[in-house]
Amino acid sequence: MKQLILVLFAAVIAVSANAQEKKKLFKDFFKYSTLYVAGDIKNPKENLPNYFVRTNPDGGLYDVPIVVDGTQYHDYDYKYGFGIRKIARFDYEVKGKLYYDGTESNVGMTAPNSSIKGFEYVFHTEKERSRDDVFQNHRYFLKHSGKYHMVKVESRKQGKVNFNYKSAELRAKLPIGKKLTLSAGAIYRTHERPYGYNPVEIWLNETDGNGYAVNPWYTLGFYYGYDDIYYTQEDQFGNEVSDWYWINPEGETVAYTDLQFRQTVFTDLMNRFNNEAWAEIDAFGVISPVLGFDYYHYKNNFWLHAYGSYLLPYHDYVKGDEAFSYHNRNNWGLGGLREDAEKEQWEDFQTGVVFGWKLSKNIGVFVEGEYTKFWDSKIYNSSVGLNITLK
Repeated sequence: MKQLILVLFAAVIAVSANAQEKKKLFKDFFKYSTLYVAGDIKNPKENLPNYFVRTNPDGGLYDVPIVVDGTQYHDYDYKYGFGIRKIARFDYEVKGKLYYDGTESNVGMTAPNSSIKGFEYVFHTEKERSRDDVFQNHRYFLKHSGKYHMVKVESRKQGKVNFNYKSAELRAKLPIGKKLTLSAGAIYRTHERPYGYNPVEIWLNETDGNGYAVNPWYTLGFYYGYDDIYYTQEDQFGNEVSDWYWINPEGETVAYTDLQFRQTVFTDLMNRFNNEAWAEIDAFGVISPVLGFDYYHYKNNFWLHAYGSYLLPYHDYVKGDEAFSYHNRNNWGLGGLREDAEKEQWEDFQTGVVFGWKLSKNIGVFVEGEYTKFWDSKIYNSSVGLNITLK
């Protein structure tokens, strides 16, 4: 994605007629941009105390036990990064702080239109530790807007929430009056999740010609090096009972019955099996036609900015195994992918609104919201405010 951004920048510069224009374009590209380095340190999450007892190895079950502190402690959380940004704000947007730290997100990064013509960009990389897990995050964003076009490429990775997304889009714009702009074009997006595909369900439910399981559930334990050992014993009434106790690959007992193993360790093994199978599937890339609108009205006491993008149900995968793509999200069953499966199309969209009305010098009403539906993911945020200034 970084290479794609650089190629786009070089292509735009290449259209200049001479060296003087290239020099001016290069200067304009960085004009009003901000270089920054920022970071923060925070207290880690403090878990509730968790104590348990362990039998004293020098005694028996009813001797004085050993009390063990099982509370999970974390090192301090931190985040630091650096970058360069140049994002124009709409009239109603105000700078939240006197400095940049890489967490800022402006409407112009989502809306089809911009408040200026020319380049806008963010190149940000950071390292983050949260609850002892360390992530390398980034956001690369480049947009060029003109009266009749918009080109945008973006790559964003947020490890803590397992978010990794790339996109590139090209749109032609049609201004209607001074406030409304319509747009149409194509967008390329990526996703990593193979929707509808549940590997462990397919594996565990495979049957032979007589209806018997090819892979009985307990064989998943054998697959990961666990073993079950048969035993018999007498209960308190003198009756003989039997079961299987389970040991892990290190020989340690992890469950005293099949039921206990299935309710505890087995669940983790199912998730492990799925994660390993999903990791073998390459990321997907899909091209879609897109339509958009952007309506912008601003006065000091009243403003309305509404925008939206609609991705038509004519999606075409250009990267990844299409058998696992979103086209087949409902075609996977206990026997795997249905032989008569037909590809399904779908609709995606993104919309937002920013509204503000100063009813008087002392009273104002404000509404902001954005909603995105991409594949099975639905992301939304909104806020409503009433401001009363007392004098």
